[in-house]
Amino acid sequence: MSSADLPYGVLPSDVILLILARLPVKSLFRFKTVCRSWYRLTSEKHFIMLYSATSLHKPIVLLQVMEPANPIPSFLSVDRFDAASCFSLNFLEDRVKVRASCNGLLCCSSIPNRGVFYVCNPMTKEFRLLPRTRERPFTRFHPDYEETLVGLSFDPCSWKFNVAVAGFCRPFGRRPYEELVCMVFDSETNSWTRFVSSLYDEFTHMNRNQVVFSNNSLHWLTHSCSYVLVLDLRSNVWRKISLPEEIVAVGFCGRIYLLELEGSVSLIQILGVWMYIWALKDYDREHWVLIDRVHLRCILGFAASAFPVCLSSDVVFLATQRKILTYGRKNKVWKEVFSVGDNVAYPLWFSAYPFRSTLFPCDQGVQF
Repeated sequence: MSSADLPYGVLPSDVILLILARLPVKSLFRFKTVCRSWYRLTSEKHFIMLYSATSLHKPIVLLQVMEPANPIPSFLSVDRFDAASCFSLNFLEDRVKVRASCNGLLCCSSIPNRGVFYVCNPMTKEFRLLPRTRERPFTRFHPDYEETLVGLSFDPCSWKFNVAVAGFCRPFGRRPYEELVCMVFDSETNSWTRFVSSLYDEFTHMNRNQVVFSNNSLHWLTHSCSYVLVLDLRSNVWRKISLPEEIVAVGFCGRIYLLELEGSVSLIQILGVWMYIWALKDYDREHWVLIDRVHLRCILGFAASAFPVCLSSDVVFLATQRKILTYGRKNKVWKEVFSVGDNVAYPLWFSAYPFRSTLFPCDQGVQF
């Protein structure tokens, strides 16, 4: 039926879909009771893909806030429009820690039960419990490989995800061996693959949190900031990507952070009163391009403790000790969008992750 044949006041169905695709997930699920077609909408693949494409340009920062008097963390999502909303991971029925984020899904590890991981969508409250990484109990006489790196990849086209857990073998009471032990979970086979590489490097807390999925690979920045460590999920092979020549030429000065820029790898360098944003334009040739240069004069009081945590073509999110700041890349405006009091145990940047709302499923309870 064309729009000319519709009764007065009735919108075409494609327009209604575009409107629904811009609603928050909570509102969308509330409107499922309107009619049968809307009830089925959130499980139909074409609408899930439309919702994902719409949310791609609406980045969110996910905060895991710890208070000294409360052992259970609270979770907040903060957007660029001063909107902060609470959400819970209680549907996992476990005390968990967020380890990685990718395309609206979270990888969480159980705090009381080592080796237990979940992949969940906190918006739809769907989750998948992964097989244990280790059947043998954890004891002080048989220490496991430390989970130095945890990464999550999710392909929006195939809906396949991988979880990578890597660490250095540390015999009890000794320094780690120069061997990186990695285990990769495949959602299609519901199994872990283990391999060992002769590789050793160090990673800061921010390096571990800022893992980027791009080009079927997971990326981490090392503590020395001399290169990007890459895990190719197609071949389970580690490799390195060099940093921009301009950063290498000045001796890796300043602070460098690894972020995702709408599906591609990017770097942010804070040097003095300037913030430089780089994008990896040619992945195979490792060609970096400087795409933005921002003066920090408006936030000089926070510049030393500001950590970039999320990036898009429109906005940059930075976390400080107690505040979340945004910089509009188009309107050149700085803004404080969220702040907390002095009753939090850790700085906000300690557990801040890039996030966006999606309806992607996790295939809970799939039998293999």
